[in-house]
Amino acid sequence: MAGGIMLRRSNLFVIFVLGLGIIGTTAQAFETQAQAAYVIDQQSGTVLLAKQAEVALPPASMSKLMTLFMAFEALRDGRLSWDEKLPVSSHAMSYGGSTMFLDTTDRVTVEDLVRGIIVLSGNDACAVIAEALSIDGTEAGFATMMTERAKTLGMTNSVFANSSGWPDIKQRMSMKDLAVLAQHLISDFPDQYVMFSEKEFAFDGRAPSNTQNRNPLLSLEIGADGLKTGHTSEAGYGLVGSAKQGERRVIFVLTGLPTAKTRADEAERIVTWAFRQFTSKALNQQGNLLAQAAVWMGSSRTVGLSLVGEPKILIPVTGAKDIRSKIVYQGPLHAPIAKGDQVAELVISIPGLPETRLPLVATETVTRGGFLPRLRTAALVLLRKLNGGLSGT
Repeated sequence: MAGGIMLRRSNLFVIFVLGLGIIGTTAQAFETQAQAAYVIDQQSGTVLLAKQAEVALPPASMSKLMTLFMAFEALRDGRLSWDEKLPVSSHAMSYGGSTMFLDTTDRVTVEDLVRGIIVLSGNDACAVIAEALSIDGTEAGFATMMTERAKTLGMTNSVFANSSGWPDIKQRMSMKDLAVLAQHLISDFPDQYVMFSEKEFAFDGRAPSNTQNRNPLLSLEIGADGLKTGHTSEAGYGLVGSAKQGERRVIFVLTGLPTAKTRADEAERIVTWAFRQFTSKALNQQGNLLAQAAVWMGSSRTVGLSLVGEPKILIPVTGAKDIRSKIVYQGPLHAPIAKGDQVAELVISIPGLPETRLPLVATETVTRGGFLPRLRTAALVLLRKLNGGLSGT
């Protein structure tokens, strides 16, 4: 182990880790006007800002990203094709707000509908896709599917009532959930993700007043290439954004801003801050022993812990204060344990930033102990009880 102390409180073990090779610094906290916000560095997983990030709020058109994600899955699985033409129902045609001005005489290709959602924020286009993929052919049925699929992606604070973000008291998403969704869109569908950077889409010339992408960052040459704006009177102005500079990509979500200009200014400030005020720092290599965890009733009394892959974290570029790290796990761990099982977390605390939590895995397999190890363990437990109760290992 690099150096540390193991404590026991109830069944939570904490190992304070030294010698990670991190230079201590102090982060300058970002003060945002947004009602809620979440900013994450994609490569390292470092959370740079979390303000009411897990509160379920009205997402407005930002929830269209879930419809797009499910459309991309259907295209990948062959349930839709790009050149397939879908009918427009009277329900889809009835939508107001941002639309492609579709009517029931139209049959529109999936490709045009997807671009209509991404660039034009078409509520009607969302409904057409929703009805095509819905289990019962209705937008409401698709909304139920959206909610269920979101849960499987780890989006625990998202409920959908429609496919577009049209105001509904039941339509809610957290900023963290939107960031999770953005990461999936970027990672799972790289070929489709490039569509989010398109600045203009003039669908058959019928709506010259609605041809421009509303994302205010796309023309600023700061690496921004997505994803989706949102606005209703209830939600205020919001944006799910992403920008890439060099090897780093930052994903950010904000909502509850009072004007479109404030949204644009705040989003640019976040991108500038995230790239200029932090630098990437590598942790140890995959498989390197970081610590030992206690094992109960195993062929070995301990198991080694290591990081997965060769992760990096972000640290502030200025200042000189503490970065603290600890390993936490529920223990002692119960054998058997397979090599590669996630059994603990490395928790890194940087002043001014939310905690970063990285998974730790077992470096070797520990089988269940035989008769003698079990007898020895039982004897130790009995001895401790006689001496006044269980204490730290």
